Amino acid sequence: MTIKEQILNILESAKGSFVSGEEIAEILSVSRNAVWKGINSLKADGHIITAVTNKGYCLSENSSIFTAQSVYANLSSALREKLVISVVPEVGSTNTELKALAEKGGADGTVLIAVSQTAGRGRLGRSFYSPKDTGLYMSVLLRPDFSASEALNITACAAVSAARAIDKAADAETQIKWVNDIYLDGKKVCGILTEASIDFESGGLNYAVLGIGINLNTEVFPDELKNVAACVSADKTDLRPFVAAEFLRNFFGYYNNLSEREFLSEYRSRSLLTGKEITFVRGNDAFNGTVTGIDDEMRLVVTLADGKEASFSSGEVQLVKGDLVK
Repeated sequence: MTIKEQILNILESAKGSFVSGEEIAEILSVSRNAVWKGINSLKADGHIITAVTNKGYCLSENSSIFTAQSVYANLSSALREKLVISVVPEVGSTNTELKALAEKGGADGTVLIAVSQTAGRGRLGRSFYSPKDTGLYMSVLLRPDFSASEALNITACAAVSAARAIDKAADAETQIKWVNDIYLDGKKVCGILTEASIDFESGGLNYAVLGIGINLNTEVFPDELKNVAACVSADKTDLRPFVAAEFLRNFFGYYNNLSEREFLSEYRSRSLLTGKEITFVRGNDAFNGTVTGIDDEMRLVVTLADGKEASFSSGEVQLVKGDLVK
């Protein structure tokens, strides 16, 4: 990490308050002149920094350039040490980028965030709308020490983590549409895509890449999304650093003890589909029934039209009647 990035870390942690140049120099073991140069470089990048004699430097609360440092500032020291976070202006897909990195030996805990995506991806080959500055587009590289069958739990605990982060940021009450979508007031605000490489000899995972896209302060959607998508908005200048950090904090809290399934009760309580009449599509087969819950293996439990009970671990769900807005 460069001196400039370290200075920004310090200012982000004290955003809205002054930190003396002497204190920054002492923390970083550099000269006051090096601090001054770093501050000027940050200003040239567009950061709003006030300098006052005998008070020091203050990063304005209205300074909204999205950086890795703005995410780090909202994390615990343990997570700051564990995660390697990068924020880039644009990629095709954060998942695609991290999968390529994983194949080259990329480290567990690598986090890639993009300001925009030109080829954002969702489940079943769908695209994910990813305009500049109006969403959080983030992927996390994981190298878990458990079987491939546990991969569904990664997505499930990510869904609960995303729902919690959104609720806290926007004072909202979100729900989860099995298995990987977050809904607010009946419309989708977040999608999650987990992709994994399986070691067929051991039955474990070589790696998993967890991707998350959240619509934040998105004012305009394409015509095909207007009736099904919505955004999370709040009075904060930029929700992205806060939501990213909240997601990571919640997710790794669950992930570090994934076998305990501490997220399961909350996943069930947030289930959008429980009690709803659905059509479940799996391959060329379609099943009609009513969702009765989520079992311990994260399967969707459905009472079929003929009265028999079925559990589904993969497939596509369509609601039979009405829209989702309460």
